[in-house]
Amino acid sequence: MLAKKKLSMVLFAASALSFNSFAGDAEDAFTQELAECAAYYQIASDAISAMNAPQMQAVGERLQQSGQQAIEIASKYQAEDKVAAAVTKAAEQHKASMPNSKSLGPLMGKYKEKCKTIIAQPDKRLDYWTMATM
Repeated sequence: MLAKKKLSMVLFAASALSFNSFAGDAEDAFTQELAECAAYYQIASDAISAMNAPQMQAVGERLQQSGQQAIEIASKYQAEDKVAAAVTKAAEQHKASMPNSKSLGPLMGKYKEKCKTIIAQPDKRLDYWTMATM
């Protein structure tokens, strides 16, 4: 009977450890996605600011705030320096994929709705990654 209890405790501990590794993978994927969103928001905000169109100033500010929000959420799951590095890398990749600095269409198509949803419901997106990485 004692051996059976020890075995069940070992199995429980092993399953808890494996869950933690899944949680780490989920958090890594989630923070990477948030970094991509933050980079998208920064690029879009910068492009709108460069237009020098006063009527678009509020849009640029909202995009900048959304980018900061993505960084804040990601920083709950990873160190700030890692988040900053991931945002920088994502921004470089986004810019490399753009035909020119004013061509936001492809980025908007890929990230506009997706990032809006992630920022609005981060817990649901983390739940998705937790299930996807099991």
